[in-house]
Amino acid sequence: MSENYTDPSGNTEAFRAFIHAPERVAPVETPSRLPLIIGGAVVVVLLIAVVAWLAL
Repeated sequence: MSENYTDPSGNTEAFRAFIHAPERVAPVETPSRLPLIIGGAVVVVLLIAVVAWLAL
């Protein structure tokens, strides 16, 4: 009975092709941090407004 699977480490050429093959998994994209930055800016503006209102 013949074996259909060829181990890439058993053949130098197959191993090099295996190593240089493109990734089959899609790259993971990092989520945008823009909403976090906008939310932080809004909080800072509100804090400054509250402190200014209390100071008057």
